[in-house]
Amino acid sequence: MAVRQNLPVFGSTLHAGDIADPESLCTWVDDMMGVDMSKPGAQAYYDSIVALYAEWGVDYIKADDMISPYHGAEIEGLSNAIKRAKRKIVLSLSPGPDLSTEYAEHLKQYSELWRISADFWDRWDDLKKQFDICGQWAAHITPGAWPDADMLPLGHIGIRAERGIDRASLLTHDEQIMLMSLWAIFRSPLMFGGDLPTSDAFTINLLTNAEVMAINQTSCANRELLRQGDLIAWAADRPDSDDKYLALFNIGGGAPALIKIKLSLLGTQSDYEVHDVWTGVNLGVFRGNLQERVAPHSAKLYRLRPLPSNGNGSA
Repeated sequence: MAVRQNLPVFGSTLHAGDIADPESLCTWVDDMMGVDMSKPGAQAYYDSIVALYAEWGVDYIKADDMISPYHGAEIEGLSNAIKRAKRKIVLSLSPGPDLSTEYAEHLKQYSELWRISADFWDRWDDLKKQFDICGQWAAHITPGAWPDADMLPLGHIGIRAERGIDRASLLTHDEQIMLMSLWAIFRSPLMFGGDLPTSDAFTINLLTNAEVMAINQTSCANRELLRQGDLIAWAADRPDSDDKYLALFNIGGGAPALIKIKLSLLGTQSDYEVHDVWTGVNLGVFRGNLQERVAPHSAKLYRLRPLPSNGNGSA
């Protein structure tokens, strides 16, 4: 619209047509055109819109159609405009299908979070695919700069949806626990994609489990620990203690499968007291190995507390 009407760029003698890049068209919304940052007036355009947002009290900007394909110069222009605005504003970039980790350092420098996948919906195939994507991006999780696995399509969704009718999430309860476990231990930003007032108690419990939130908000050294076909384990450390977190996932079908973890892979200890984060149940002491049978499309999430050593190398 701005280009069609050739509107003036605030703070400049130039107009929208002078800074637009007609070759940079959004493939899924044909009324969005890129800005050619090499042209005079381009930075003034971004400065002007961010200054307006800051005046409105905005503290979060999600910029769409920025990273697939990758618009590095525009990302820098928008980020620099936010710095000039002298207001703390978080920059989120989207969407991210086929986003290469080669851009990770640039993204960390110029944004606070960025999408690493296409739009994520309440479909099993979307969730299964996310394990590969999160595994690729785990090494780039950094405080203040977060790979974003996208929204949580949980509870009552589809009220005015781009896809599907008004519905409850199509993911099973086990799949929803799997989703929250992965998002927590991957430390993805958590953005609820449903309607809270009309969502059920199961959904609210997923979102308000204090230990799950602590893993998402405070854990460190988040990593894929093991992958054997459809059996996957993730681990993370707790920064204020020697406790560890462990998530077990079965993304296969068929019968439940046994996942066996050598506990020394988590650190220097091999004997732990194990607590089930989702159920709140203490499972007792595991020595050397932890093995659990995990149902298909399901997950387990644990906090492990190392047993004190008796001084001769054993617990």
